[in-house]
Amino acid sequence: MSQKPKILILNGSHSEIPLINAAQALGFHVVTTGNSPDLIGHSFADEYYPADYSDQRAILTLAQNLSITAICACANDFAAITAAYVAEEMGLPGHDSFDTTVLLHHKDKFKEFAQLHDLPSPVSRSFSSAEEAVRSIEQFNFPAIIKPTDMTGGKGVAKVCNKSEYFIAIQQAFDYSREKRIVVEEFFSGTQHSLSSFLVNQKVVFAFSDNEFSWLNPYFVSSSAAPADNIKLHSLNLTNAVEKIAFELSLADGIFHIQYLVDAERATIIDITRRCSGDMYPGPVSYSTGIDWGEWIVKAEAGLSCKDFPTVKQSGFCGRHCVMSDRNGTICNVHISDEIKPYLFDSIFWWKTGDVIDNYLLQKVGVVFLKYDSRSEMLEITKRLPELISIEIAQESR
Repeated sequence: MSQKPKILILNGSHSEIPLINAAQALGFHVVTTGNSPDLIGHSFADEYYPADYSDQRAILTLAQNLSITAICACANDFAAITAAYVAEEMGLPGHDSFDTTVLLHHKDKFKEFAQLHDLPSPVSRSFSSAEEAVRSIEQFNFPAIIKPTDMTGGKGVAKVCNKSEYFIAIQQAFDYSREKRIVVEEFFSGTQHSLSSFLVNQKVVFAFSDNEFSWLNPYFVSSSAAPADNIKLHSLNLTNAVEKIAFELSLADGIFHIQYLVDAERATIIDITRRCSGDMYPGPVSYSTGIDWGEWIVKAEAGLSCKDFPTVKQSGFCGRHCVMSDRNGTICNVHISDEIKPYLFDSIFWWKTGDVIDNYLLQKVGVVFLKYDSRSEMLEITKRLPELISIEIAQESR
């Protein structure tokens, strides 16, 4: 039996591989969990135990039985909430309180907080019943955005332009929401970006920005390109907002990730998380800075000191791209154009011939990482990535 301190990482998909590797490098015996034992990340861990990471009581029992000394969320909001719950129950360091974590990761609670503290975020209203939302339709201008309060990855999100679409989207959002709460917010037309920062003593000591792009699913980010357009114009206001939230809520050291939209005049925050972003997000961050982004996320969530966070800045041009299909079917092959190969600096794939795509709007078969010599080159290549890296689907027999 290992005498190393044990850390429980709350999933083992491709997104958790940087966290698993970092935790092992820090000297931890890594245990992963989750409902899907076949995920690629579990093979990198020291042990795997099946459990639903959104089931707070089940994960607490597992953590107690394993006598863990640290817990780390995976790339999912439910896991961030569970990690905070377990940490609070077991007296483990490295996490915000459970109530604070729920406030930050449930969209309705954060929107209320944002409006109370005059943060740059779209005006919204939350509802706990479809009937109440229907009765309130006259309060909103179209178009509007409707979201479940507790989902990630664009699940249940819809833009509505009239009353008929509103009624359908309301029901859809309630169907997706586990908490059976939704938000309706003003539509903000702009480009989408993210800012992944690191807090020490409630101050931002580092930030990484990128542009975010969606392919067939408009609410599911499939590609990124860094740094974000016009980040110098918006970084101060965004950083001030992050530090204001950190101060008001007495946040623990560690990652603070925001998604934001930008129009011709301003940036507005649409979502925040306090856990590692998915789809191997640490790859471009580490490439552009020389630090191990996964290591610092794990250090913070394990309660280790982060006061020696290095003085680094984002540099160069880089990005990542999730390899996805344009339809459902059986995978024959993945084609990577010779044109794109000079830009690739790393990749990970987990598909095999005969695998079935049954939800092409969400399923991924790999992630590639790219570097560029200029911003113009980066933007030009990024918009063509779905054609340069494509999945061949078998013809259906007739």
